[in-house]
Amino acid sequence: MTPKNEAVEDLTTRVAVVTGANSGIGLAAAEEFARRGWALALVGRDKGRLESALARVRAAARAPVTAFQCDFVVLGDVRELAGRLRDEHPRIDLLANNAGGAFAHRSTTVDGFEKTIQVNHLAHFLLSHELREPLRGGRIVNTASGAHGRGSLDPDDLSSTGRTGRAMDIYGSAKQANILFAAEAARRWPDILSTSYHPGLVRTRFGNESPVISFFLRVAPMLRTPAKGADTLVWLATEDRERLANGGYYMDRTQRQPAAKATDPALAARLWEASLIAVGLA
Repeated sequence: MTPKNEAVEDLTTRVAVVTGANSGIGLAAAEEFARRGWALALVGRDKGRLESALARVRAAARAPVTAFQCDFVVLGDVRELAGRLRDEHPRIDLLANNAGGAFAHRSTTVDGFEKTIQVNHLAHFLLSHELREPLRGGRIVNTASGAHGRGSLDPDDLSSTGRTGRAMDIYGSAKQANILFAAEAARRWPDILSTSYHPGLVRTRFGNESPVISFFLRVAPMLRTPAKGADTLVWLATEDRERLANGGYYMDRTQRQPAAKATDPALAARLWEASLIAVGLA
């Protein structure tokens, strides 16, 4: 699915790839980038919501906007997506690794991994590697979560087969992986500015497959709007590079110290190597 604007992309126009752009934080960020004149590639799983998001973003756009349907539970689809993105955008200024979710029940993908770690981490890890060349000089922003503090990530057991923890504990491990990935990418790919951030509690479709999480996000008071949740993402994509810490973790436009388990360089290196093997890039 690659509908295009009639306008031709100016090579000086900044280009953003936003995953999870169907709704919520991803859609809000895409709309803001569009208002600022960025060219956009929207990535989403659901065809109907993706088409609706494409129409909304194009209504605000001053540069070309395209849409790519991709389900992150299939790594082969992620590789195909990366090839299409490289063909359309030889230069990418931003990869917003935003897609993700928490799932009520454990399930295994066709690639053999627990669904939460694949959708939240492995698919984005693979996509980032596949887009390494067009991203030179650009930025990667990973949508993490304060829930990373609940995680107990083990690179030798990415699918948490040795644990019977609750869904949010497994989700916490995946979000821990997002932070560690950003920090290790900063060390290995210094030409790319890599960061992660916590958007806060946002009223979105997140966790819609879990009745408990979905109910909480519908009725809980004081939750943020998707636009507020996307604010730090947009800021990390546009702020002066010299004012940002490569590999840093942020919330509300401020660098924060993540939980100790998400700051261990040795663990980050082990995760990187285990992820390379998992996605077939070792």
